[in-house]
Amino acid sequence: MIEELEWALLDGERALLVEGDLRRARERFDVAYRQAAQRGDGPAMARAALGLGGMWVHEHRTAEGASMVRLRQREALALLDGDSSPALRLRVRLAAEDDYRGGGREAILALVSEARTTGDAVALAEALNLAHHCVLGPGHGPLRLELARELIGVASRTGRRADLLVGLLWYAVDLLLEADPHAERALGELRTALERDGHQAIRFVLTAIEVMLAIRGGRFEQAEERAKACYELGVATGDQDAAGWYVCHLAAIRWYQGRIDELVPMLTDLLNSPELPTVDDSPYAGLAVAAATAGDRRLAEGMLARLRDGVLGGVPRTTTWLMSMYAIVETADLLGDAELAAGAAAQLAPYAHLPVMPTPGIACFGSARHSLGVAAITMGDLDQAIVYLRGAVHDNLALGHWPAVALSRSRLGQALALRDGPRDLGARGQLAQAAQEARVLDMTLPRYVGGLVTCQPSGTQWQVEMGGRSALVDHSVGMSHLAALLANPGQEIPAAELAAGSPDPRTSPMSAQRMLDGPAGRAYKNRLAQLDAEIEELESNHQRAQAQARREERDWLVAELASAAGLGGRARGFAGSEERARTAVGKAIRRAVERIAIADPVIGEELRATVRTGVRCSYDPG
Repeated sequence: MIEELEWALLDGERALLVEGDLRRARERFDVAYRQAAQRGDGPAMARAALGLGGMWVHEHRTAEGASMVRLRQREALALLDGDSSPALRLRVRLAAEDDYRGGGREAILALVSEARTTGDAVALAEALNLAHHCVLGPGHGPLRLELARELIGVASRTGRRADLLVGLLWYAVDLLLEADPHAERALGELRTALERDGHQAIRFVLTAIEVMLAIRGGRFEQAEERAKACYELGVATGDQDAAGWYVCHLAAIRWYQGRIDELVPMLTDLLNSPELPTVDDSPYAGLAVAAATAGDRRLAEGMLARLRDGVLGGVPRTTTWLMSMYAIVETADLLGDAELAAGAAAQLAPYAHLPVMPTPGIACFGSARHSLGVAAITMGDLDQAIVYLRGAVHDNLALGHWPAVALSRSRLGQALALRDGPRDLGARGQLAQAAQEARVLDMTLPRYVGGLVTCQPSGTQWQVEMGGRSALVDHSVGMSHLAALLANPGQEIPAAELAAGSPDPRTSPMSAQRMLDGPAGRAYKNRLAQLDAEIEELESNHQRAQAQARREERDWLVAELASAAGLGGRARGFAGSEERARTAVGKAIRRAVERIAIADPVIGEELRATVRTGVRCSYDPG
C-alpha cells in the first residue's frame, strides 16, 4: 500500500503532467512538502518543491506565495547531492524565476547548456521550457524557435506526454509571434495531440489563442463568447492568468468596436489585482488609451507617467511590451503629444516587421508598422506615416486580421488627407474602402480630427488647423464668419446671421452689431466654456503662464459677448436685406480663404472645396 506522502506526490505529478490541473497539483504538492519536511526527507521535499513551481514561470503571483515556494525550493536544494538530477532541476527552476523577474536570460541559458552535457532528458526538457519564458520579448524569435524544436525532440526521451505538448505549443506560438504563414498548421498539430491526450493547462492556452483568431477574423460576438468560456476554463484549471487574459481579450474586442472607453472601470480594477504578473505594465498602457478615448486626459497622463521608467525607460522587452507601446502611441495621438510619439517610435522601429501580439498569442493588434504610422501622423511626418501605413495594410492582409486592415487603411486615408487634402482621390479611396470593410465587420472607425478644419482666436489673429497643419492669419470680418462655419460643420447658417454676429476684436465693442442667439454666437460661447476648463486644469497643475494666456483670450471673448447684447440683454440685429448680407458675407469669406491659402495651400484648397456661401452658408467636410 502506497503511503500518504508518496500518494500525494504521485497525485500531484499526475495532476500537473497528465491532466494539467494546476490547482489540484499545487494543493497536493503543498501537502506533500509539509509531510516530507516533517520527516526531513530531502528527495521527497525536492519532488514537492519542483511540483510547486508548476508548468510555467511566475505561477505564484503574491509576494507571500512566491517567497514561500522559493524558500522551499532552496531548502530542498540544500539537502541534495549537488550533482543529482533533482538538484539540477531545482537550480534550473530558481534561475528561470530570477531571470524572468529581472528581465535576463543568461543564467537559465547557461543551465540549458549544462543540462545538455549531463544527458538528463527531464532536466533538459524543463530547462528548455523555462528558458523559453525568458526570451518572449520581441527580437528573440530565432532563439525561441530553436528552444521549442529541441524540446519537441527531447520529449521523445523523457517519457512525459506534457513535454511534447508544451513543445508543440511553444512552436506554434513562436510562429504566430513571427507572423509565419505556417503558424496555424502548427496549431492544428497541437489540437490533434490534445484530442489524443487532454491537458487542461495547455487547452486553456490554446483556447485563448483561438479567441485571438476569432478577433482577427472580425467575429466579435463569437470571440466574446469564447473569451468568457476561456476565462472559466482558466479559473477551473487554476491558471493565474485567467482574469488578465480575459480583460486583454475584451480590450482587443472593444478596441476594434470603437468602445475601449467602456473598459476604464475594469482596467482600473485589474491594476490592483494580485494575479497580475509583476513584470506586466500593459494594464497601465491599456487604461491610458481607454481614458484618453473617454476624454479623461488627467487619468491618461497619470498612467503614462507610471510607464516613464518602465516600458518607456528602456527596460528589457517583456512579452507585453509591443502591446504596451501600441497603446502608448494611440494615447499620444489622442493627447496630441508629439514628443511621446517620437520617443515610442524610436523604440518600436527595430520591430516594425512584427505583429503586436502578447505571448502566448492571446491578442493581436496587427502590424507594428501601424503604430509607427500613427506616431508619424502625431509628429507631423506625413510622408513617413504613409510609408508605414501602406506597409501595415499589407502586413495585416497577410495576417488575415480584417479589423486591423480596416483600421490601418483608415489611418492611411487620414495621412493622405492631411498631406494632400481630404479631396485627394487616394485619400478618399482609402477612407471609403476602410468604411466599407468596417461596415462588413460591424466596426466603428474613429473619426479623426485631422480631417476637419478648425479655427480659434489667437490674440488679434486666428489659428487655423487641419490635423498636423497650421496657419496663423490676421483678423478680418471674413475670418469671423469662417470661424462660425467651422465651429458648426454640416450646419447651414443664414448669411444675415453671420453678418450680424461676427465680432471684430480691433474695433470698439459698441461699434459692431451682433446676433449671438444662433450658431455663430454658440461657437464663441462654446469656446468660452472650453477656456474655463483649460484655465482650471492649467492652474491646478501650476502652469501659470499658460493659464494667463488662456485667461486673456477669455477676457476678450467675455467683452465681445457682453457687447453683443442690446437693451434688456436682447441680441442686436443686422440692419439690411438678405441679398446685401449674401454679397457682403460671401466676399468676406472668399477673401479670408485666399489669405489662408497663402499661408497653407493644402488647408486653403480644402476650404475652397468645403465652404459654401450664399443666402445660407455652410462648412461641409463630407
